Amino acid sequence: MSAALFEPPERFNIADYFLGDRIREGLGDRAALRLDDAQVSYAELERLACRYGNALLEAGLRRQQRVFLLLKDGVEFPAALFGILKIGGVAIMVNPAQKPDKLAALIDYCEPACALVDSTHLEALEGACAKADEPPRILTAGTEGSDHDSIEGLVAAAPEELSSVNTHRFDPAIWLFSGGTTGRPKAVVQTHQSFANTTECYAKRALGYGPDDVTLSIPKLYFGYATGSNLLFPLAVGGSAVLFPEHPTPEVVFDKIRRHRPTILINVPTMIHKMVDHPDAAEQDLSSIRFATSAGEALPAPLYHRWQETFGVELLDGLGTAEMWHIFLSNVPGAVRPGTLGRVVPGFEIKICDDDGNEIADGEVGRLWVRGDSRALGYWRNLEKTAQAFQGEWFVGGDLVSRDADGYVTYSGRSDDVLKVAGKWLAPQEVESCLMKHPGVAECAVVGIEDQAGLTKPYAFVLAKGEPAGLEDALKEHCLAHLQGYKHPRRVIVLDDFPRTHLGKIDRGRLKQLAGS
Repeated sequence: MSAALFEPPERFNIADYFLGDRIREGLGDRAALRLDDAQVSYAELERLACRYGNALLEAGLRRQQRVFLLLKDGVEFPAALFGILKIGGVAIMVNPAQKPDKLAALIDYCEPACALVDSTHLEALEGACAKADEPPRILTAGTEGSDHDSIEGLVAAAPEELSSVNTHRFDPAIWLFSGGTTGRPKAVVQTHQSFANTTECYAKRALGYGPDDVTLSIPKLYFGYATGSNLLFPLAVGGSAVLFPEHPTPEVVFDKIRRHRPTILINVPTMIHKMVDHPDAAEQDLSSIRFATSAGEALPAPLYHRWQETFGVELLDGLGTAEMWHIFLSNVPGAVRPGTLGRVVPGFEIKICDDDGNEIADGEVGRLWVRGDSRALGYWRNLEKTAQAFQGEWFVGGDLVSRDADGYVTYSGRSDDVLKVAGKWLAPQEVESCLMKHPGVAECAVVGIEDQAGLTKPYAFVLAKGEPAGLEDALKEHCLAHLQGYKHPRRVIVLDDFPRTHLGKIDRGRLKQLAGS
């Protein structure tokens, strides 16, 4: 393996790396966060983070104890996150929109000491705590008359100075969750080193984040992709992040772009669809954006081209995992190859192997292996899955890819999604890419469904663009005209919307249930 591009000291706390070091560099007066009605400087954010850390100490939180963050995107989220890290605590970022039963399961699994929650999601958390075996202490934000302690009251009374705990670079810092598109998410234990390493390798070196960058994200901060791209990365270089609590619709996103003129847009395929389909798309001014990123799900080449034709903004698709924290394969500015995930990010190494772990030739599809200094410690309380996925220095997930002679990697789906149809292997993404070329399809997903004889057949679920009448037959004919016969979907089911996971990805397990109902 090549020498690491970044090696932090043994004692290392990312609260200092991302925030405190900007103060020491004399950047305290620069804007760190941008909201519709205010800007928050680095110095102000640092003082507020110190207050949060002191408030959590006053509330009884101790080093390495875990804290659930169920907060909207605003000043409180990063202040609480850095406050937790400063005192050596462990942050667990949770989608606050989940239902009580799912939150209860996460509480029993992760056993947080306390949970910070805003008023919007307090009722759901209380319902979850009533179902949990050992509920955490609840600290509320923006809630009056609650039976719980107010974190704001504790913060207001707390000192605004706090030295960061001298954590080890391999101490747990933030827990993330694997995608969980087919089952219960696994908690991924990530270290202080991981977050700094990917910042150095991907944000600074591959993408060139700089002090003049203003970032805007469609995914919310609880999603690790956004935590990095729209908070940690800009703060590491003296840039600034736009935060807003509203649900991101195309109208909201266009409004935030007009208000804040971001230079980097953090996007996902679902919103890319919605933005290019918007009736006012051609009238939008995205000229301030020097590039947009896409991750979370595969970006079909037809959608990439529609984005380019509509907005003229460079769009960089990439791949990352919670187990490696963030992006390690990416297209980069000036070197985009549509329909691919780009090339390996400097500081990481990949290989593509068969099921026995033997490397295969360029052009062949195999399982993706990756290594680098952003690798997690493992899965919480799941030794079996940890042993399967973390093999020596390598992380071996379920992603199937191929690589061309120039090093560009193409995604072929996940090993647990690949279908055997008529005795032949079929990657659902191949059918999805074909479907996306039809003008009547806004979004789609293909899954395998067993028929009464126990044989797997591809089923397509689509969101229609326009009138859905006759779409099923039209799409079958479209696929038969462009794909081998065994690959065409045996059924096309038109939905009003897709069921989605806690990270907003299409819930393919739920689609299989819908097909059988």
